[in-house]
Amino acid sequence: MWLALGADGTISRWDVDAGAHEIVATTTVPAEPDREPWNGRHVRRHLHASHDGGFAAVVNDYGRFGQVVDLRTGEVTLTLDNQGGHEETVPFSLEFARSRGRCVVVHRTAWNRLDVSDAQTGVLLTDRSFPARTNTDAVPEHHLDYVHGSLYVSPDGRRILDDGWVWHPVGIPAVWDLDQWIEGDVWESEDGPSRIDVCGREYYWDHGMTWIDSALIAVEGLGDDDEAMRPGARVFDTTRTEQGEEWRMPTAAEVLSFEGPTGLFFSDGTQLFSCDDAGLSTWDPAEGRLLGTVTGFSPTHYHPGARQFAQLVDGMVRLRDL
Repeated sequence: MWLALGADGTISRWDVDAGAHEIVATTTVPAEPDREPWNGRHVRRHLHASHDGGFAAVVNDYGRFGQVVDLRTGEVTLTLDNQGGHEETVPFSLEFARSRGRCVVVHRTAWNRLDVSDAQTGVLLTDRSFPARTNTDAVPEHHLDYVHGSLYVSPDGRRILDDGWVWHPVGIPAVWDLDQWIEGDVWESEDGPSRIDVCGREYYWDHGMTWIDSALIAVEGLGDDDEAMRPGARVFDTTRTEQGEEWRMPTAAEVLSFEGPTGLFFSDGTQLFSCDDAGLSTWDPAEGRLLGTVTGFSPTHYHPGARQFAQLVDGMVRLRDL
């Protein structure tokens, strides 16, 4: 079963085997048509689905607004506004997760702030406020100079990966513990002890990235600067850290890098898939070995439950089983 978003804002469940669509909700997210694209990034609708299929979110990537919808009732449970601030440089930060048996949604509420809300009730679970400044030159405690980007929850649901950047600008993916953030320290996403940086790349973010398993992450691009970036993948173990000489901060331990993968990244928990205009490629992330290619098929989505890839071409969907 797939979840699909229509051009008119309708959300439907698509039974591939039966060839049937059932409309379950409709969203009314503002279109934001007057935005100027930044670096080729145009405002576009993005549909997110919760892992249990009970909730969906529709957001404007490279824009400000979105909604969370309960697919059982069709009601909007949460109206989203990331408040702007370099929003044109990143997709709208949003991902579903689970906490204490309930569905929660992680979402950006300011350029340098993420929050967690209960998906069903919309109740904020990470309420906090920065201390008032007593000195105009002093940086408040917990202040985070970081523009949040795309979010990825680990396969075990325990941690989150954030593809954000800091000024001047440098793309610095970061990882931290979800349970600790929701149940323990509301500042965990800013400066909690579980937060680590993955790597640093000047002028380079919003590219291929995926969890391979609940420890390993693969990021697209070989190099530390966009002008010298080469096609390839770097694999990091986020359970181990090392002191980075260049960035002078602990980062995840890099365990492998290899040439070849480019474009979007996906994983089934074992293999790494890369997808560009030429087609879909399968890689062994433990050895960096190419396992196979499918030319002419360039999917933009992977359904882990159905183990299917999907590509939208001229209003038609092409599916391929893993």
